[in-house]
Amino acid sequence: MSSFRSNRSLSKWIFRGAQWAGPPVLLFIVIVGLWFAATHLREIPRYLLPKPEQVVAVAWTQKAMLAGALWLTAQEALCGFGLSLIIGVVIAFAFTQSIFIRRSCYPYAIFLQTVPIVAIAPLIITWFGNGFQSILLVSIILSLFPIITNTTTGLISVDSNLVNLFRLYNAGRWQILLKLRFPHALPYLITGAKISSGLSVIGAIVGEFLVGYSQTEIGLGYLILQSSAQLKTAQLFAAVIASAVLGIAIFGTVNTLGNHLIANWTDTPDDSLKR
Repeated sequence: MSSFRSNRSLSKWIFRGAQWAGPPVLLFIVIVGLWFAATHLREIPRYLLPKPEQVVAVAWTQKAMLAGALWLTAQEALCGFGLSLIIGVVIAFAFTQSIFIRRSCYPYAIFLQTVPIVAIAPLIITWFGNGFQSILLVSIILSLFPIITNTTTGLISVDSNLVNLFRLYNAGRWQILLKLRFPHALPYLITGAKISSGLSVIGAIVGEFLVGYSQTEIGLGYLILQSSAQLKTAQLFAAVIASAVLGIAIFGTVNTLGNHLIANWTDTPDDSLKR
């Protein structure tokens, strides 16, 4: 009986996984099929659009370099995302403590989202030089705003009746913040984290474009820039696909962990993965 239940549970898990992964996998197969047909039926120069098998061959022969670049960019993106998560939550906490603080500082948080990173890249290079620390700063700048705005929205949108109830029982400001406001803001925080997880990868790659030049270690951004300048299109495709895989992996991890956290705090957990 227990074996039957375990097999039924496994089948149910496989079915749900197929429901989630089936459509994007099918679309990927269609895109690769069209790509394969276009490059084989028409004489397209390799420097414009390489054949799929050429990209696979380049990725295999240069797998060590690609793996090293992927690992470096992953470190930059994950560190940028982690720091933006911590800094964003702390700033959101500060915004909820005073309307004056929120109105005074919120425009500068918007500045982080609107300022062209290219415009401040020379300052970053002047202050921090080329390398990991500057790329990390670019990643934080690009991924910080969604954390701040979503968490702040969740913290200040608590039902006033619940706040009054906590105060009626002599709950202090920190008790209200940690036991009422933060659990209520958790779904908002997870939403912001999902957005920032993708932006952190973009920030790391853009940072490598602007300030990540190095003779000893190169990330995916520098590899993309180098491949494009040298018209190594197959290598360029391999690097772009690797960066996409990195972004999907980070987003998928954040999405999965977020769903588990939300399920502990709400009655209707996020079902986005099941659709």
